[in-house]
Amino acid sequence: MITDSKKPTGAKGLFSSLLLSFFCIFLGQAQTDDHIAFIKASYDQDKLATIISDLKLEQASLQDKIKATSISKLWKQIGKQQDGTMISLQEMGTDGSLLYYTTLNDPARQTSRAHTLYSNGILDLGLDGTGLTVGVWDAGIALITHQEYGGRVSDGDASMEIDDHATMVTGNMISSGINSKARGAAYGAHAITHNWTRDKIEVAEAAANGLLLSNHSYGIMSDRVPDWYFGAYIKVAQDWDKIMYHAPYYLMVTAAGNAQRSMDNESPIYGKTSDGLDLLLGFATSKNGLTIAGANTEIGSQGELKSANIASYSSLGPVDDGRVKPDLAGDGNSILTTTADSDSSYASSFGTSMAAPGVTGSLLLLQQYHEELFGGYMKAATLKGLALHTADDVDAKGPDYKMGWGIMNAKSAAELLQNRDYSSLILEESLTEGETFTMTINAREGEALMASISWTDPDGEYFNRGDLNSSTSALTNDLDIRISKNGTTVFPWKLNPKKALDAAIQGDNLVDPYERIEIANASGEYTITISHKGLLKDGFQDFSLIVSGAKVSACETLAPDGLELVQSDAEGVEVVWSDAEETLFELQYKTYSTTEWSTEILWENRMRLSNLVLGEVYQVRLRAICAENAVSEFSDELQFEFQGADTEAFAYEPFAQSDGLQIAIFPNPAVDHIKVEANLSEDAIYSIVTTAGNIIKSGKARGGIDVSCLASGLYVLVVQDHLGLKSTKFYKS
Repeated sequence: MITDSKKPTGAKGLFSSLLLSFFCIFLGQAQTDDHIAFIKASYDQDKLATIISDLKLEQASLQDKIKATSISKLWKQIGKQQDGTMISLQEMGTDGSLLYYTTLNDPARQTSRAHTLYSNGILDLGLDGTGLTVGVWDAGIALITHQEYGGRVSDGDASMEIDDHATMVTGNMISSGINSKARGAAYGAHAITHNWTRDKIEVAEAAANGLLLSNHSYGIMSDRVPDWYFGAYIKVAQDWDKIMYHAPYYLMVTAAGNAQRSMDNESPIYGKTSDGLDLLLGFATSKNGLTIAGANTEIGSQGELKSANIASYSSLGPVDDGRVKPDLAGDGNSILTTTADSDSSYASSFGTSMAAPGVTGSLLLLQQYHEELFGGYMKAATLKGLALHTADDVDAKGPDYKMGWGIMNAKSAAELLQNRDYSSLILEESLTEGETFTMTINAREGEALMASISWTDPDGEYFNRGDLNSSTSALTNDLDIRISKNGTTVFPWKLNPKKALDAAIQGDNLVDPYERIEIANASGEYTITISHKGLLKDGFQDFSLIVSGAKVSACETLAPDGLELVQSDAEGVEVVWSDAEETLFELQYKTYSTTEWSTEILWENRMRLSNLVLGEVYQVRLRAICAENAVSEFSDELQFEFQGADTEAFAYEPFAQSDGLQIAIFPNPAVDHIKVEANLSEDAIYSIVTTAGNIIKSGKARGGIDVSCLASGLYVLVVQDHLGLKSTKFYKS
């Protein structure tokens, strides 16, 4: 048994991440040679080389069989349909069925909330994917000279096979925004574009060399396979799971498909053909990858999901063993993106082909942010778990077979990263056969406590060879998460493929490599337990644990108190304040005549201020930092006039009220100007002060005051005259 094996070390364990993220000292956001070397060194390169060699042998044999079959039956291997969709004969099933790949644009960044992470976005994190690379496999390669790419797209195949669909998909991920409406989710990232002919081999090679993410907006044509293929875990899915298991930092993202109204599956696992259920095919049924559905969404101005429903084209689950598939949804409707007609051409497209790259680009931004905060990248299971943990739930509580765990929400995911080790936990652990992992956690009073585990599951011996709607589980290592308190145990969500339209229930999940538990209005202490059933392949299983709504740190976002001056000499003064457990302090000071604050970050509850100027009046304030997203208000200010060894603090009240001076301002809210209504002398002056205490504008108080240059928000107007000081608040619209 492992008990509290990686319990949080407290706020001081966050020292570097808080400094780096809060004050932008850390500059290394690219996937550097050191990062790549670390990832490669963590892999069994010999095993990956064997997988690649086996795939090459299988590919050569497969191409010979396909060529012989095509010649004997006079079938085309490659073609284009009337709507421009590309098709290509790429695989042969174990039953001899010919599996045609097809692009998935039917007849974003806004939905995934990637835009909230940009500079001047809601979170203003300055993320754009710069320095990171994403792989794109598609019917052909993108037009790498398009003006939106700015030299950031490379041809991975040395191919002249330029494809419109590949260009659209690539643009949806990394377009720079020359046309602002076509900007990609990760608009500063690099992309390597490939055709789909040797996709598994090329991905395995790229993953072995440190690739983090790839997008696959194509799949098997649904009108050319027997019914047993729908929802089945076939060898193609097993192959992709094998690659991801042996390259655990690599995550494949694929489109769910656009077959909901195709009427192609005449024997669905549940319901009638016309219901559009049970339509996922090929690698869309993999255990370890992310399968993305298409949704219709409305996003509010603060990044909140206002409404969402499944798009009428998007292929629905379940898969035959009942796993949650699709995993997530993004908006694939009327996405303006790049096309291959010219270096400056654009068009709108829709389908799960467009939903998937919006999610992929957002995931790349989350990897960039994690590296910026913590100096390294998440394993794929962690990234996948983070996306599922923070997705916007739609309709009934828990997952479903339409949009999986909900709509991708990069904003919520970034906020969880910001609050790591304060109100959230992200742990990458390993469970050895026969062991149990347990830890206790305190819930944040009145919030929802949520805990999830995610793992990259080994490829197993099982894959479907022709059984219609086989319920045999594809899962190899079955981990379990439970949360208990006072003898009551809470189980994770699960779905039933034989009742595919029913809401999720809580119970023992036997099929998913991701499990999540939610406790509404949690209170007090809970125990999280992670165990496993049966034997573990290879004797162990790595997993990622994500917890939100927890009181991880003793740090409180309360303004520090007790700030006082305790010592002074000819060079400076020393200030102290009340200590607080596991709290990082930000102390600011300035002269009263200036607006810019000097800042110091420290764990100790004292600070010496040196090189002060005799006769200057200084102001000092501080606040508590618990995490990047958890910061207190500033304390009351300490003021003193520096007089060397004789310096003493005094109570200076810049907003003191005077009965002898009465003022009013209008209009309020203000637009461009405000006027002070009071009996003021010619000497009266005003100051406009932000709610943070910064003086941003001052001058003579008589006459109109120009506020047109102020940003919208709340301000304090301070007026000083012979009768004293008076302050009042106003709002600039």
